[in-house]
Amino acid sequence: MLLEGKHLIGVDIGTSSVKVIQVRKSGKGYHLLKHGVEKLPPQSIVDGHVMNHGAVVDALRKLFRELKISQREVALSISGNSVIIKKLNLPLMKAEELEEQIQWEAEQHIPFDISEVELDYNILSENPAAGQMDVLLVAAKKDEIQDLVEVVREARLKPLVVDIDAFAIQNVYELNYGYSVGEIIALLNVGAEVTTINIVADGISQFTRDISNGGNMITEEIQKQLQVSYEEAEAYKAGGTIGSHEVVPREVDGIVGNVVDSLAGEIQRSLDFFMATSNKGEVQKIYLTGGTANIAQLRASIERRARVPVELLDPFRRVNYDDRKFNREMLRAQAPQASICLGLALRKQKERI
Repeated sequence: MLLEGKHLIGVDIGTSSVKVIQVRKSGKGYHLLKHGVEKLPPQSIVDGHVMNHGAVVDALRKLFRELKISQREVALSISGNSVIIKKLNLPLMKAEELEEQIQWEAEQHIPFDISEVELDYNILSENPAAGQMDVLLVAAKKDEIQDLVEVVREARLKPLVVDIDAFAIQNVYELNYGYSVGEIIALLNVGAEVTTINIVADGISQFTRDISNGGNMITEEIQKQLQVSYEEAEAYKAGGTIGSHEVVPREVDGIVGNVVDSLAGEIQRSLDFFMATSNKGEVQKIYLTGGTANIAQLRASIERRARVPVELLDPFRRVNYDDRKFNREMLRAQAPQASICLGLALRKQKERI
């Protein structure tokens, strides 16, 4: 991938909050310039669609104003059921031939009307001896992309890149950890509504899947079983309280445990499917990120079911920042939510795949 121009501002519009990050290339590494999070009212984003345009626009304007970011060019990302990612094994061919072939392949593999999606593809590897090539095909529904683009433009910003959550996180992993020969890892992003799985072998994405389950399932179950408000359920989920004299009900621990165990079971089945259908070998380690990653029971449950070590992914591991501008403890607490946004902030104005 050829990168040119200055870095874009990473803008991650999630189900529960909007995140913004600005970085600068510094020698061989990166320097964190700006980082902010603004919560959204419940139901502002539902199934990837913007339901409360005003709230998202206000959040974006507030973040850019308070962070004093003058740059307008931004990178966005999407995930969920409107995104389809397929790895194709094709005969080796020239670029212009592949351009024509990819349209036919898309019609065979994409369960949407081709006129309703944006298509992109990237050659992962070529094997001249076997006359074969691996190509990654990505399709995303135009209406969801337009939904995001419109709300960002309404906030007086200029969207130049729309990425996929899984690949934004993969870029962050590569920046902070690098790859070892023969290494197979799983990158899990557990958000409020969607859990994204990306299995990477030798630095190349081999398997991706989005599970329609995330942190909101925990909140909803706490609400239902304890008959409390959304705000109270969110606070209990995080181990906190609403009032100074309240304590977290003892039932919360069991409710959280049941929900995360169900999610861990879905994750395990995805890992099992990959290992049964791939000749790459077994996943050696799982890296966990996303707004729900801080729940200790989730990490323990995934590790127990998958029988693979689970570690929190640190998006700032090799990113420099000024201790006078950023509180180290606060940055560490917000790190799981920052991975997608940082991955977007690594994108540049002119990129050619």
